[in-house]
Amino acid sequence: MATPMMQVLAEYERRMEAESTLMESLPPGQLEVRINEFLICIGPQAGQLLHLLVTGAQSRTIIELGTSYGYSTIWLADAARITGGRVHSLELSQPKIDYARERLARAGLDAYVEFHAGNALDILPALPAPFDFVLIDLWKNLYSPCFELLHPKLAPGALVAADNMLQPSSARAHAQAYRQLVRAKADMDSLLLTLGN
Repeated sequence: MATPMMQVLAEYERRMEAESTLMESLPPGQLEVRINEFLICIGPQAGQLLHLLVTGAQSRTIIELGTSYGYSTIWLADAARITGGRVHSLELSQPKIDYARERLARAGLDAYVEFHAGNALDILPALPAPFDFVLIDLWKNLYSPCFELLHPKLAPGALVAADNMLQPSSARAHAQAYRQLVRAKADMDSLLLTLGN
């Protein structure tokens, strides 16, 4: 029998599949207008990888930049449950936070997540350091400025994962700028994985 977490993830994945078909059928320009309606998430392979990275590194202070509808939050929260950690998840949209919070409760993982509503650039400076693990998955023009704020707060051996380094094509310029920024830091190593985006 599937655990509550796996049941919730399966619901997300069914929604993602249905909406992916819908997004492909939209007339030109409509996707950009309606982008916030859709569940665009990291997917199960990337979710499993994040879970493995957090648990393998025994990360306890976990930062998620961009909750969206909470799919990756579920994976990170379960990892935090295992490590005895806590996820600080940042999101601009209160309705998206409410959606994610309800699913975390159904998965039995709500005790491991603290939501922060607002602009990540305003919230990051106030979060207590050090950060053990960071997932960056928000508007692509914010990757570099957010990294500049979080970099001084990283714990020794911390991990930073950034989604959308490969797709969509519209994000490639920002993705390239972010990768160059990370690689310019003497204390950072960078690896591009062809898993998901």
